[in-house]
Amino acid sequence: MQSGISASQELVSQFNTLLTDTSQFGLVITIASEALTPVASLPRSSPDFDSNLAQLSAHLQPDQPVYVLLRRFDDAPYLVAVTYVPDVAKVRQKMLFASTRLTLVRELGTEHFRETIFASNAEELTPQGFQKHDRHNALDAPLTEEERTLGDVKRAEAETGGTGTRQIHMSSTMNMPVKQDALDALTELGSGGGRGLVMLKINAQDESVELVPDSTSPTSLSEAVGAISTSEPRFTFYRYRAENDNKDVILFFYTNPATGGSKAVKNRMIYPLQKRAVLTMAEKECACTAEKKFEVEDPSEITEETVLEELFPKVETKTAFRRPKRPGR
Repeated sequence: MQSGISASQELVSQFNTLLTDTSQFGLVITIASEALTPVASLPRSSPDFDSNLAQLSAHLQPDQPVYVLLRRFDDAPYLVAVTYVPDVAKVRQKMLFASTRLTLVRELGTEHFRETIFASNAEELTPQGFQKHDRHNALDAPLTEEERTLGDVKRAEAETGGTGTRQIHMSSTMNMPVKQDALDALTELGSGGGRGLVMLKINAQDESVELVPDSTSPTSLSEAVGAISTSEPRFTFYRYRAENDNKDVILFFYTNPATGGSKAVKNRMIYPLQKRAVLTMAEKECACTAEKKFEVEDPSEITEETVLEELFPKVETKTAFRRPKRPGR
């Protein structure tokens, strides 16, 4: 999802100072009046990165998202961009800051940032938190040549507006990019066509919603569950028919497996915020309405029993209260 917010002139000016003045350590940024606006400049009190982190605590509130740009590296690109979105922040604020973070680095220049970090609590932005982040990065498997080439292609597509991507208008300030083949697949599913399973994921480069290529034509719930990734998050729409019912219903499964690494941290922030938007998009743009929605970590938690319990909840029959007879009657 992407917002229509842009960087203010004041932010651009202070960012240029951060780039050129080595006495500056960082910049705290918020969103105000539909613009990215600087909150505070952080001076560099020591050449040691960890020693400078203590001054962040005054600007990290337990319920208020902010962006923080920090000078961390000695050679270019020097900066790290932090998106700080506390778990207890208001949902709209979470969505707004998550959808604007790409705008922030693009307008200031992606070439200035070596990495981006997602944090949901202040402890992640302490020396110990950065050390943990670095360890997770070291554990991430290196990309193959094919993956690097594919990444370059996707980045090029994103820079030129993408291929086959539509901007779905979600609100006055938010658009969600969705690949056309994903929209076509949901439309086919919603109309009762031949497709019975649609799995979606979020493109890590441009945060567009895209179709997961899959040739599976499941004839049972277990087969559908078996097609869902156990290592990456998925939004899955599945046409289901219960044995004791004669009509099809569409089920929605949001799965987000518990895995380690920096990618997992990003996924835990982005996917929950996109879930509602994906459901709204499917219903309004593709006439694909989910009858029941399930949210689990691992696909194995989805069983026939749990689905039937949701579709056909047992109704408790209450016995009418009877007043006891009076003695002697």
